[in-house]
Amino acid sequence: MLLRLPTSVSEARQCLAQGAVPIGGATLVWATWQRDGFPELAVSLREVPEANLVERGAVGAAVLLSRIDERVPDVLRLAAATVGTGAVRRTATVGGNLVGSTLRCLLPAALVLDARAKVLDSHGVHETDLAEVVAKRPVLLSLHWRTPVASAYRKLPADAGGPPPLVVASALHADDGGGSGLRVAVRDGYDVLSGTATVDDGAGQALRALRGTALGDLPAAAWEVVGPQVTALLEEAAGN
Repeated sequence: MLLRLPTSVSEARQCLAQGAVPIGGATLVWATWQRDGFPELAVSLREVPEANLVERGAVGAAVLLSRIDERVPDVLRLAAATVGTGAVRRTATVGGNLVGSTLRCLLPAALVLDARAKVLDSHGVHETDLAEVVAKRPVLLSLHWRTPVASAYRKLPADAGGPPPLVVASALHADDGGGSGLRVAVRDGYDVLSGTATVDDGAGQALRALRGTALGDLPAAAWEVVGPQVTALLEEAAGN
């Protein structure tokens, strides 16, 4: 396998046009390649500056999970910190987790941040939403968001080899009209559901509104996590 390491977006485009297979940390595909054979040509974005951002409002797809720190919102930082072991986080990338993994541990956090994605193909760079990222699995270049007022994240413990653990992520955003909007996303098994609500009338009203969204299909055990997290998040925001 020949691995290309382009140093610019234009070089990366050329590699994709030549049929190179994009890889991140290869933590998920390595075993498959060992079994089924390696591609002739692969490309990594780890030397492309736009794919290595770690900023208050952006993170690059080639960023290792271990590099995600206090520069990003709590919900994303905590999500990255709970992926696998320390060894995995020192190898796995943001793009690999969102595009290459069936678990998509970072997806609930990205959803509540209302993140937009910049993706790369042989024609250039364009911006899209997370729904396209999940459905089409494009080459992710970076994620961008507007910094929330406050955010929270919780992943429940789970037995090794069992079903994926429940994940609950939430973020409070200030809107242009002076109000606040709440976003909540939950990974239940392999499914990720999300919903939004206003919070002007308090946590109780917000939770009732969330039950009228896709989150209403969640089991009672999930709501036992969602309810306290939303209440604590709004209390934290009010205290600040």
